Amino acid sequence: MEAIIAGATGLIGSSLLHQLLDHPHYTKVTAIVRKEIPLQHSKLQQLVVDFDRLENHQENIKGDVVFCALGTTKSKTPDKEQYRKIDYQYPLDIAFMAHQNGASQYHLVSSLGANEHSSIFYTKLKGEVERDLKTIPFKAVHIYRPSLLDGDRKEQRNAEGFMIGLMRVLNPLLIGGLKKYRSIKIEKVASAMLKQSLKPVEGIFTYDSDEIKRLT
Repeated sequence: MEAIIAGATGLIGSSLLHQLLDHPHYTKVTAIVRKEIPLQHSKLQQLVVDFDRLENHQENIKGDVVFCALGTTKSKTPDKEQYRKIDYQYPLDIAFMAHQNGASQYHLVSSLGANEHSSIFYTKLKGEVERDLKTIPFKAVHIYRPSLLDGDRKEQRNAEGFMIGLMRVLNPLLIGGLKKYRSIKIEKVASAMLKQSLKPVEGIFTYDSDEIKRLT
């Protein structure tokens, strides 16, 4: 199979990219990037694009499975219009183009608490992209809603470091219905996405953080 991945330089995306390249089931991986990443592999094709002009590259957004781990933060993108482009518009643009080119699966990294009716900008936006992605007739749509991501970050902010450390202590105390709020390793999210892509299932599937762990 051939994969398309957007967000390959992010936390989950970078882990997923390496797992895809290492997996024998995938023969080609097209990474949609803003600028070339310092990685060479016989399976890897880097598609350097201006995300605001994705239509110029539509013929090259081709594969069997799409993985989207695009996302930003308020500190990186304070402008809400630009934030919406990254978290909402680009994932859907890629979905439409890939589907037109024959892709049968779409795997989206969303967020725990995503809800199109939320009064919180971030969770509302994630809910909206989930809602609209489901209208594109892929054979399978898989939506992953991880909680706080635990892993090595290129830009480690003090607050994030504190929360990760705190959650490592609190995780065992979160039981029953609270399990989904436990922090989750980045590699586990990527591994779950890869494993689900290899299953011949059809439909729309949504996995909260505790369910993601059970998939790995």
